[in-house]
Order: sequence, then C-alpha cells, then structure tokens
Amino acid sequence: MECEKALDLIEILNAMEDGVYITSQDYTVEFMNSAMVRQFGPGIGKKCYEIVNNSEVLCPWCQASTVFSDGLRVQSEVYIPRKDKTYRIIEVPIKNQDGTISKLNIYRDITDRKDQELKLRATEQDYRRLFENVAAGVYISSKEGRFIDANQALLDMLGYASKDEFLTIQIQKDLYVRVQDRINFQQMIEDEGQVLNYPVDFKRKDGSTLPVLLTSHTRLDPAGRVIGYEGICMDQTQVARMQQKVREARDFLNNIIQSSPNAIIGADMNGKIIIWNTGAEETLGYPAAEVLGRDVRMLYSGDMAYEVMRKMRSPEFTGPGKLRAFPLTFMHKDGTPVEGTLSASIIRDDTGREVASVGSFVDLGERFEMERRLRRTQEQLLQSEKLAAMGRLTSQLAHELNNPLYGIMNTLELMKTEIKPDNKRRRLLEMSLSETVRLADMLRKMLSFSKPDQEERTPVDINTIVDEIMLLHEKQLREVDIKTRIEYARGLGPVLASKNQLRQVFLNMVSNAKDAMPDGGLLKVSTAGDGTYVRVEISDTGTGIKPENVGRIFDTFFTTKTDSARGVGLGLSVCYGFVKDHGGDIQVESSWGQGTTFKIILPVMRAPEPQPS
Repeated sequence: MECEKALDLIEILNAMEDGVYITSQDYTVEFMNSAMVRQFGPGIGKKCYEIVNNSEVLCPWCQASTVFSDGLRVQSEVYIPRKDKTYRIIEVPIKNQDGTISKLNIYRDITDRKDQELKLRATEQDYRRLFENVAAGVYISSKEGRFIDANQALLDMLGYASKDEFLTIQIQKDLYVRVQDRINFQQMIEDEGQVLNYPVDFKRKDGSTLPVLLTSHTRLDPAGRVIGYEGICMDQTQVARMQQKVREARDFLNNIIQSSPNAIIGADMNGKIIIWNTGAEETLGYPAAEVLGRDVRMLYSGDMAYEVMRKMRSPEFTGPGKLRAFPLTFMHKDGTPVEGTLSASIIRDDTGREVASVGSFVDLGERFEMERRLRRTQEQLLQSEKLAAMGRLTSQLAHELNNPLYGIMNTLELMKTEIKPDNKRRRLLEMSLSETVRLADMLRKMLSFSKPDQEERTPVDINTIVDEIMLLHEKQLREVDIKTRIEYARGLGPVLASKNQLRQVFLNMVSNAKDAMPDGGLLKVSTAGDGTYVRVEISDTGTGIKPENVGRIFDTFFTTKTDSARGVGLGLSVCYGFVKDHGGDIQVESSWGQGTTFKIILPVMRAPEPQPS
C-alpha cells in the first residue's frame, strides 16, 4: 500500500513543470523528476552541486545548512550562469521513515517574468524620465478640474516654482483665460475620447497670457468610465511671434502693394487675376471685387497678352522671366486707351515651377500728352521762327526795292513835266508810273505782312469783309463752274482787326478752294458766333488734303501745288500768322477726294469797361 502511494507521488512530481529533486544531508541526489532531468540532465547518485552548477563545491546560493539544522523552509531567486536563466528555488526539509532528514528542492524558471519586470521597470523609468525632461508641458488631471501630476516643463511654462502649489489650482478658474475654452475642451474630449492640437490661451501665475496647443486623451477606470485626462501642452509663444511677424510682413508687403501709385496686377498661370491694387483701380477704373478671378486678357488689346508672356520668356529682352519698361496700352473700363509702360516678372516656387506672373503698370498718359503738346509747341515755335525769318526776308527785300522804285517814280514824274498832256508818250509815262505806284503799294503790303503789329486795327464787321471777297471772286468762280452758297449770321459782334490782313486771309482761302475744284464744284461760306467768338467756315467739294499732309499745311514753304508759278507755300502760313496774331485760330477738316473745310475763329471785340465816376 505504501509502495503504491510512493508511485503515485512520483507520477505527480513527474507531471510538474517545475524541476524537483531530493538530496540527502551529504548533498547526494536521491530523486529527480522529469522536468529537472530535461533542464539539468540525469544525476541520481551525484552531488547536487555537480548537477546544478557543474561545480565541485557547494553552490554559493545553497541554504542546506539552514534547512537541515533549523528545519526551516526557505526560498530565493537565483541566476544560474550555466543555464543563463533565473530560478525561484524553494528548499523544504522532509523527514524520512527511518528518522533521517532529506531536502526537497523545487526549481521554478522565472526568467521570462524577470525579463518582463526589468522591461517594465525600464519602461517606467523611461516614462518618468520623458515625463520630467520633455520640453513640452505634460499633465494628468482629474475630471473635476484638478491636476494630479505635472512635469517641470509645465511648471516653468506657467511660472510655478512648486509642484505642490500647482496641484492645488482650479483648472477652469485659474488656468484658462476664457472659461468657455475649458467647457469646449471637455465637450470635445468626452465626445471623441481625445483632443488634438486645440489652440487655447492659459494664464500664467503672474496673470500674463500663454498661447498653447493642447493635445489630450481620456483616462478610464477598469469599468471604462472617464476619470480624468492626460496630455501635453505645447508653448506657442514662439509660434505666435513668428505668425505675428509673418502677418506683419504680409501686411507690410500688402500695404506697399496697395500704396503704390502704379497699377500692380498679378495673375496665376491660367491667367486668372489674383492681385489688383488700389493703383490698378484708379488707373484702369475696375474695382478689385469686379476683376479678381477674371481673365487678365480682358485688359489687353488683340494678342498683346501672349506677346508680353513671349517677351518675358525670351532672352532677347531683359532676361528670361523679366520684362522692363515695355510700352503698352491697356483698355480702361470706359473703353478709352491708357498709355504707359509695363514691367513684369514670372514668379516661381522652390522647385522652379512657374506659379504666377506679376506686373507694375505706370500710367504715362499725362506725360505722353505733355510730350505731344511740347512737340506741337516746338512745331509752333519753329513755325513762328519760319514766319519771323520770312518776315525779315520780306522786310529786307521791300526796303531794298523801295529806294530804286521811288527813284523811278520821281524820274517818271519829272519826265511827265517835259511832255505835253496830249502827247502819246505822256500816256505811256502815266501807265508806267501807275504800275510803279502799284508795285510800291505791293511792297508796302509786304512790309505790313512782315510787321503785323504795325497794321492799324479797327472794329470790323466780318460779314462785310467776307462779302467783299466773295463779290471780288464771283466772276472767276462762275467761269470755272463753281457754285456758291453763302450764309451770314446776324448780330455778330465786331472784331478788332486789320482789314487788309483779314482780306488777305479770306482771299487766300477762297483762292485755294477754287484751285482745289478745277472741274467745278460747290463752295460754301458761312459765318456764326456765340458772343465770344466769330467763326467763318469755308468749305469746298474739291480734291481734299491727304491725311499725312493735314498737319503740315500751315508750315512755311509747304505746298501741295505742283505748279511752282501758282504757289511757293507762303499763303496759308502767312494767314495762320495773321489769325494767331489776332488771338484766333484756324482749324482744318479734310477728306481725301471729298473736300476740305477751313474754320477761321476770331475773338469778338470786348466792350470798354466803364470808368469810375
């Protein structure tokens, strides 16, 4: 019976996963179960230290003396180099039937558990080290609004010297600048289980504001209920400063763009307008809201937009991607052209890809108009110089011819006294004297043309002078089949003028009209006035003036007449000088092959101001 029990005990011991062996008091192994044999090999009859530690002396951890002498049960954790494992060893005294004492040894392999403990301990240390040393603020808080733990970085961020003091504050009241932010935070984290990068303002201990980026998640109890929150707080002070600097730089750049008196226009690579400053609004008439997003080609005429991009990309101009001071005409909102120069550039990103183009347009309309006026003034000055030169030449010729003419006249007068009145020669002398007097009168008129200020000016009626000229030419016009239509306005004010000079002007105009209609036509002459100016219009249905010659007809010595005997280009230039000297103007409208209209405008004579009594 006892033998059967012993066998059952052996089977139980062999079924155990722990190694079990029994030694006598002299350390001889009396029994080894299967697990012990698998781990250390068979060894019944050998010394235990030979089997376990492959040694000839007792194992350093052996507590056999305590077990045998004191009869106590002992246990220990031992690392056995031979196996590179850690065991929990239990040593128990057992009493044999013969009264001797043996020792039961149980070896439990706890290597994996010890490794896990070491790893866990290292993880906890790493976590604590990370918790304490990370630059971001780390915290654990209760759901009710108290901090349970916080790292030094968070204390430094918020200006607290003592963690104990910090753990006493009320989060909603003492930490959040805006209470609503705390309410929003709790609602988000309760709904989602986490909050990511939530921007909020915290209060430092001194009351100043600290912008932070808050990331948190919930802490749950074993039942899955939310009991608190843990997370990190990123100090956004530097980020806020950088963002402020970026905003200031952007605002400064925008102010520069908006404050520029020139039109600054930007477009993406699809041609959509993305920049339109105040200068562009003022220069081109479109408000920004009306053009942003529209095609920039709306501003150009024809294919000029493509031409501008082609020039910007061409190295033949100011370098690839740039265009400087390119003369260009944009279209104003009201349809009028706006002249100026465009400087433009292609914008590229970090990879060199074209992303946009921007241009600065300088409105030079006033400058161009001023230059045109200056050219006209220069032309007028040149015209005046020509007239002055002609006047000086005419005066000089008249003076040079006057002396011999008067000598001839005196000689003829003397010869008349020596010939009887009824003599045929007397008559020839009188005819010669008459022609000489007429020649002297012509020279006098030449002097008056060259020195118009010397001509006496009196109040004259324009209708009377024009009528005299038309009567003078009536027969000549009829002979060349030219019909006339004359319309005189009534009530025209008098003009303070030289009759001879005005006669010369109208004579020249009518004569030119007759020459322009060699095959006949219609000559219309009309007068009109508005109380300030008197206007005389002389229109013909003749050959007209070529467009390229309209601006030159008043130039001295310019003529379109091929017959040198009919004109040397002095008539209109002299007339122009007479009218300008009277404070008036001559305007011309002409269509080649259809006719010409001259408008002579003269100021009405002002009534004398009443003298104070």
